[in-house]
Amino acid sequence: MEVAGRLIVSALLIASSLAELNSTEAQGRSTCTASLGGANLAETHKALILKLNADENCTWTIERPENKSIRIIFSHVQLDPDGMCESENIQVFDGNSTNGPLLGKICSKNDFVPVFESSYNTLTFQILTDSTRIQRSVFIFYYFFSSGTSIPNCGGYLDAMEGSFTSPNYPKPHPELAYCVWHIHVEKGYKIKLSFKEIFLEVDQHCRFDFIAVYDGSSTNSGLIEQVCGRGTPTFESSSDSLTVVLSTDYANSYRGFSASYTSIYAENVNTTSLTCASDKMRVIINKFYLESFGYNENNLQLNDPTCRPKVSNVVEFAIPLDECGTIKRVEDHSITYTNIITFTASPTSAVITRQKHLQIVVKCEMEHNSTVEMMYITEDDVIQNQIALGKYNTSMALFESDLFENPILESPYYVDLNQTLFVQVSLHTSDPNLVVFLDTCRASPTYDFASPIYDLIKSGCSRDETCKVYPLLRHYGRFQFSAFKFLRSLSSVYLQCKVLICDSSDHQSRCSQGCVSRRKRDTSSYKWKADSILGPIRLKRDRSSSGNSELLHQTHADKTQSQPFDRLHLFSFVVLALNAVIVATIAAKRFVNQRTEYKYQRLQHH
Repeated sequence: MEVAGRLIVSALLIASSLAELNSTEAQGRSTCTASLGGANLAETHKALILKLNADENCTWTIERPENKSIRIIFSHVQLDPDGMCESENIQVFDGNSTNGPLLGKICSKNDFVPVFESSYNTLTFQILTDSTRIQRSVFIFYYFFSSGTSIPNCGGYLDAMEGSFTSPNYPKPHPELAYCVWHIHVEKGYKIKLSFKEIFLEVDQHCRFDFIAVYDGSSTNSGLIEQVCGRGTPTFESSSDSLTVVLSTDYANSYRGFSASYTSIYAENVNTTSLTCASDKMRVIINKFYLESFGYNENNLQLNDPTCRPKVSNVVEFAIPLDECGTIKRVEDHSITYTNIITFTASPTSAVITRQKHLQIVVKCEMEHNSTVEMMYITEDDVIQNQIALGKYNTSMALFESDLFENPILESPYYVDLNQTLFVQVSLHTSDPNLVVFLDTCRASPTYDFASPIYDLIKSGCSRDETCKVYPLLRHYGRFQFSAFKFLRSLSSVYLQCKVLICDSSDHQSRCSQGCVSRRKRDTSSYKWKADSILGPIRLKRDRSSSGNSELLHQTHADKTQSQPFDRLHLFSFVVLALNAVIVATIAAKRFVNQRTEYKYQRLQHH
C-alpha cells in the first residue's frame, strides 16, 4: 500500500507539473526573433519559455506602475556550450532600457542560478545569440514584490557548529512567490555536511518552477553544487566552512517544502591530536578513534576548569581562551607561556585497581621573538609525545574618521586634503587582557615596498614629525595622529608602516613602559614580541581627477608638437631652453647638497 501511495503521489506531481508547463507554454511561450525585437511585459507575475535561434538580438522590458521591485529568475538556461560570453549572453539592466545600470550578465559559463532584483518598478533584459545553428531555450520567471515585507522563517544566518532549518510553514505547503536564502557558516578548519530529511517540491526535469539550489560557499556566486526539486533526501558536503541554500517557488502547486539539518566536519586528517596557537586561544583537536583506543570518549575529558566543554563533530575540539578555562599564564624574561591540561576522568572498576591508562594532554603555547612557539605533549603513563609549530600575534592597522576611533575608513585608496588630520590605530587581536601595544616605529613611503625616500613619523617611541601626536598606552590599541602630506618629486601615494612591540602590562620595566627613549643603549628589556602592519595608499584629493587625465594630456601635447613645423627658430629656442634647464638644475643640486636632507619631504600649505 505504501508503494502504491507513493506512485499515486508521484503521478499527481507529474500531472500537475505538466499542466503548469502546458499553461506556461500557452501563456508565455514566445520565439525571440530579430524581427520581433522583444516586448513589454506588464503582468504581476509571468513565466516565459523562449526558444532561441541563431543571430538573435531581443530586448524585453518588464514594467509595472505600482511602487514595487521586480525579481527575475532564469531557472533554466540552455545556450551554446561552446559560445563566447561576449557574443552570446543575456544582460539584465536596472530600469526601462539597456542604458540603465547593468545588474549582471548570463552565459553558458555561469555556475549558478541567475536571480536579479530591480531598484525600480522597471527592469530590462537583452538576449544575444551567435551564428551557431543549435537548439537554445531559456526559462524565465518574474514577479513583483514589496521590499519592505518578508516571509517568516524565510532564510537567515546559521553560525552554530550544527543545526537544522525548514522551508516556511513546513510541514504545511510552502508559500507562493518565495525566495529564501540561508547562509551557513562554521568555524575555520571545518567543512559542512548538509542532509535533507525531506524534499517535497514540484516535479520537473530541469527544476524550473520550484527548486532548491545549494552553493559551495558564502554566497549564491560561490559555485552551484546542485539544483534539486521533486522528492528526495539528498546529502551535500562543502569544500570550506561556508554553504548557501536557496529556496525559490512560483505561483502554483505548493507542497510541503523541505526539512534539513547540518553538522560540522573537521577538514584536516588528524591521526591522534593536533594543536594550534593563536592570539586569542589555543585550539586542540583530538581524534575520536584515538580516544576510543584507550576506552575513553568526549564525556571523559575536562580542562583545568571542568565547566569548559569541547565541541564534538567527527573530532573533539577544545578552543581554550588564553585568559579563561583555568589557563595558567607565566611571564619570564623574554617569553609569555600559556598552559592548560586536558585530563581523562573515568569511573574505576573498583576502589583498588583499574585497567585503563591514565592519560593527560598538557597544552602549552609560548610566545617568543615575533612568533608563537606551540608545544603539546601527551603523557600515557610514562610515554611522552611532542609536537611543535610556529605562529605570530595577529595585528591590523586602519585609518579612522576622528579621535573617537569608532568608524574605520574602508576606502582604498583613501583620498585626503593636504594638512588633513589622519587618525591611525594598530590593533592587537587577543583575549589576553594584560597585553599592551606600543608603537615603536611608524614611517611613510611613496611606494608599497618602502624603498627610498622614507619619512619617520615615530621612531623609538618618539614623535619625529611636528604634527604627529602619539596617544598613551591603551591595552590592545596603539594610536597616533598626524597631518597629511605628500612626497616631493615622487608619486602621489603615501603608505604607512608601523612596527609595534607587545608587552605584559604587569612588567613595569618593559620597553613599552619606558615610552619615548631617543637615546639609549642596546635594549635588553622584555618586549620581544614584535609585529608589522602596513596601510595604504593615501592620496591627495586633487590627484583623483588629474591622474585619470594625465595620459590624455601628454598625448594631446605630443600630437600638437608633431603638427607644428620644426624650423630653425624652434631649434634655436629648444637649445636655449635646454641650457637654461641645465644651469638651473646645477644650482638647485648644489643648494640641495648644502641643506639637511634627513627627511626628503616638504609640507605644502593650503592656498
